[in-house]
Amino acid sequence: MPPIPVKPGIYRIHAHIIGPGTQLTATEHAVKYGAPVIADRANPLPIEQEWAIEPTEPMPGAPYVIHLALQENAGIVTPEDKLWVNSVPRGEWTKFTFESVLGGVKIISERGLACAAGYRGQQIELTEPKPEFQQTWTLEFIRPIDAE
Repeated sequence: MPPIPVKPGIYRIHAHIIGPGTQLTATEHAVKYGAPVIADRANPLPIEQEWAIEPTEPMPGAPYVIHLALQENAGIVTPEDKLWVNSVPRGEWTKFTFESVLGGVKIISERGLACAAGYRGQQIELTEPKPEFQQTWTLEFIRPIDAE
């Protein structure tokens, strides 16, 4: 599928997992490559569950980077094909595109792999794109990036 544009802003990213509502969540403790990014129950702490999605450059078709909304220097990186949040230079953050799929969007890394959440509590992995609900996400727009 061709990439679709996403409005830059602050989002909650919901995983399509059977069970309680699940969101993309940064864990509190860093290990190895930063803080693991997991699929977890909705948590009222926005510092862990609100994500800024913005294009890498101001032109149509540019890929996007994703970082914690309340920590502008904490972006998503993908060593070992898993998602981590780390305060490394922005140029080291993974670039993503979004594809429309039945029921949501697929989040595709710059290497062409899809973000997948197999179960609640699992660290998000990058896998070959397939028509599976574990690779389907809903982007819930919360507010523009400049709004507090």
